[in-house]
Amino acid sequence: MSAAYLTVTLLAAVFNGAAAVTYLIGHDYPKTQADMKGLPRKYVPLLGTLLAAGTVGLLAGLAVPLLGTLAACGLVLYFVGAITAHLRVGSRDIAGGIVFLATAVAALVLGLADHGPW
Repeated sequence: MSAAYLTVTLLAAVFNGAAAVTYLIGHDYPKTQADMKGLPRKYVPLLGTLLAAGTVGLLAGLAVPLLGTLAACGLVLYFVGAITAHLRVGSRDIAGGIVFLATAVAALVLGLADHGPW
């Protein structure tokens, strides 16, 4: 396991874990983001659960590489969707989404380079 893969995966897990907690504890920021994008607030806990699952998957991928690959793919799709949702409503506040997307892509690419898809 390369140091770069381990570092990026842990960084991505910290980022997504913190975001998941924010979504799951009922903080106002995710709620206002959902309102801005036209999503019902009842989806906020579901989005937090997806982030938490991605976090757990990234960490589990350190032991079972396939789980890490699948989690990173899921997070890439999640953040492509989040950025698309911002752009759909005319919001150009996508810097945070791009950072999260970049960490997920980096974890995916480094994981594939380190151990392949399996």
